[in-house]
Amino acid sequence: METTKRVAIQGIKASFHEEAAYKFFGKDIETVECNSFKETCDKLEKNEADFVVMAIENSIAGSLLPNYTLIRDFGFSVVGEVYLAIQLHLMALPGVKFEDIKVVTSHPIAIRQCIDFFYDYPHIKIVESNDTAACAKRIQQEQLTDTMAIANNLAAELYGLNILERRVESNKKNYTRFLILKKDKTDEGKKINKASICFQVGHKAGSLATVLNIFAEQEVSLTKIQSMPVLGKRNEYYFYVDLEWPSTEKYDKAIRKALKYTSNFNILGEYQKNDKV
Repeated sequence: METTKRVAIQGIKASFHEEAAYKFFGKDIETVECNSFKETCDKLEKNEADFVVMAIENSIAGSLLPNYTLIRDFGFSVVGEVYLAIQLHLMALPGVKFEDIKVVTSHPIAIRQCIDFFYDYPHIKIVESNDTAACAKRIQQEQLTDTMAIANNLAAELYGLNILERRVESNKKNYTRFLILKKDKTDEGKKINKASICFQVGHKAGSLATVLNIFAEQEVSLTKIQSMPVLGKRNEYYFYVDLEWPSTEKYDKAIRKALKYTSNFNILGEYQKNDKV
């Protein structure tokens, strides 16, 4: 009998990370709550979790750069991805009316995504917290009748809150991309057509262009390129690149060629493209 998958997430139950985990794995999982992204990696490292679901970019806030470093430093394998539409609602205890509200609380990124809504309500104090779902939970635990949280549907359901206003995010096309991490690379039995890699290039003019042209010649598309400084080394950068290809043969050929022009080349993971929001 297959054991329940243990999935480490940053945040608590009903956070967007749990929603992303449900979307990827289905609801039959055991969520391992963690206070930080580093803690999710520690859990995986110590075999206290089987997978990590980790946010890597948001369409408004951009890339979560420290998470790239964590993936590389821990040497985990990226085995999948999932995109989640970020829908933010205002919620409060049952019976509380919008006019009773004096405080709104949420994660700084969630607040930033709803700031337009609050221009019309200057009397409502905005308080930042570390997790959207934790704000909803606190309202329930402390029975706060003058406070509402910005969170998702899951949080309202789990913590018994009433949604006062739906979809208060400014940009309705907002999404977050999450990566699925595993300790070791294993064949998940799915067709592989996307990869996340990382490498450095020399200081010679055009050295990055040379590598990018290799991929272009083999019809391998770059869907993302992200540079990050190498800690303690001035003018040295890691390039994190997402690749997609129509032919695995051409992808393999491009990788073999690229190895000659790069250093510290690392395939972070090969997986199935999964970009439905």
